[in-house]
Amino acid sequence: MQAPEHTAGSRGSTHPQGRAGAGSVPQTVASLLWLPQAGLLAHALQSLLEGGGARAVVWPAAMLLALGLARGGLEAWGLRRSFRAACERLGDLRAQVARALAARSPLDAARPASGLAASVMAEQAEAVVPYLTRYQPARCKALVVPLAILAAVFPLSWIAALVLLVAAPLIPVFMALVGWRAKAASEAQMVEIGGMNAFLLDRLRGLASLRALGAVDFTAQRLRAAGDSLRRRTMAVLRIAFLSSAVLELFAALGVAMVAAYVGFHLLGQLNYGAWGVRLSLGQGLFVLLLAPAFFEPLRELSLVWHDRAAGEAALAAMARLSEAGTALPGANDAAVPPMAASRAARPPALCVRALEFSHAGTGGAVFDGLDFDVAAGEHVALLADSGAGKTTLLSLLAGLVPVQGGSIRIGDETMSAATASRLRQRTAWLGQKPHIFAGTVQANVALGQPGVGAAEVSTAMWFAALGATAQAHAGAMLGEGGVGLSGGEAVRLALARAVVRPQADLLLVDEPTAHLDAATAEAVTEALLQLAHGKTMLVATHDPVLAARLDRSLRLHAGLIEASEVTP
Repeated sequence: MQAPEHTAGSRGSTHPQGRAGAGSVPQTVASLLWLPQAGLLAHALQSLLEGGGARAVVWPAAMLLALGLARGGLEAWGLRRSFRAACERLGDLRAQVARALAARSPLDAARPASGLAASVMAEQAEAVVPYLTRYQPARCKALVVPLAILAAVFPLSWIAALVLLVAAPLIPVFMALVGWRAKAASEAQMVEIGGMNAFLLDRLRGLASLRALGAVDFTAQRLRAAGDSLRRRTMAVLRIAFLSSAVLELFAALGVAMVAAYVGFHLLGQLNYGAWGVRLSLGQGLFVLLLAPAFFEPLRELSLVWHDRAAGEAALAAMARLSEAGTALPGANDAAVPPMAASRAARPPALCVRALEFSHAGTGGAVFDGLDFDVAAGEHVALLADSGAGKTTLLSLLAGLVPVQGGSIRIGDETMSAATASRLRQRTAWLGQKPHIFAGTVQANVALGQPGVGAAEVSTAMWFAALGATAQAHAGAMLGEGGVGLSGGEAVRLALARAVVRPQADLLLVDEPTAHLDAATAEAVTEALLQLAHGKTMLVATHDPVLAARLDRSLRLHAGLIEASEVTP
């Protein structure tokens, strides 16, 4: 079964075997050098038998040493070349998967779980290197070396060549039968690993909730059951790997034994046929005996790396699934848009939504069917609706995180499209109700890699967000994944600081900024948000009547349409 093809990046070939296969040639040539070495050994023994003396073996010994050094050098060079090419290819595949995942919308319901994606890219993908480094050269040797040995043995003894020829096909046939099962077992094991990692990551994120609900023991039981299932899958893969080795060793041993028995009885005069009507000399018989184990050596090496093939092809298939296209992030595949200048446009943008249509993939009903509304330039508007009515989906559409299916969204002077989405996102600041905090320093979490945002700018933003006096929120402090070290209100204010260091963002899309906060923290977040929104256009999805009352007006969303618009007195 062939490995799936992948589109390469700017470097390299279009197939994962392309560059790594270049190292197979010197390794195969190194294996072929055993033929002249065996011929030299046989010639030296025949010369001694014929009374040539010690001087008759000097030049064969020198040639044997030179070929041995050349063989070792070629093997090392080919292995190093294969390993370097395999590592480069793995880097290309990981970059390709990362680009594919980054190009998918956050609202894509079929997007792989982060735990599964991390498992495939960081752990399972490592199986590609042994597959390209060890299996590909072994397969090349298995295709070339036995044929070369048959060509060398056949002129001396057709019966010895026939024994090798009959024994050889049985090995790949049985290995193929075992290999089909090995590949299926490896794929099942990788699915189990990915599912277990996704389950563990999800439970770690919700550990506080699990403790509050008293579900820790139940979760531990689930994790133990998943671990037992993974253990069984792993043992199944190992059993199949040992089975493939046993099959090869059995037929290889039988083949070598039959050749040795024939040569021995032939030299003793008991079998006077099979050598083209002549008797083999001792040197010729030794040459055939030396080549018989070498005939099966590439097949034995192929058996040892058969599990690498199964695991490698399963890893390539898993990465191919991650690279599949889904709901696209508008403009994700466009050429990089140059960063906007730090200064804002002369005036904030107005929002104009007309006949907007959208429905989630796999669902029957439409979230929006002909939605119309306007937000004036510099206006601050609250978006009110029941839970599940589509507030977050609407903000995602306005932010260009998912393509519209009908109608239009106009931001300032530009209509949202795949060609303009990247540029419009640069002037938009998104404040989600659960801002993600990455493992790293506070400065890295606020700057998010923006050029020109240093410690001074981050410190100013932290004071603006009322976090300057918080000990665990200074620029150099380390935060854990998911915001370990910050409270919920502090995480929201850190998201505000992210918007502060982006002065070019003059459109604020805010999703439930005061949800799950106590009254004092909610008031502080509201004050900071209003101060940040001065001179900008802002749309806030909220259930908080206090926050809504502080804004210019409210839009009430119901059944996918704007039901009412109320100006705040």
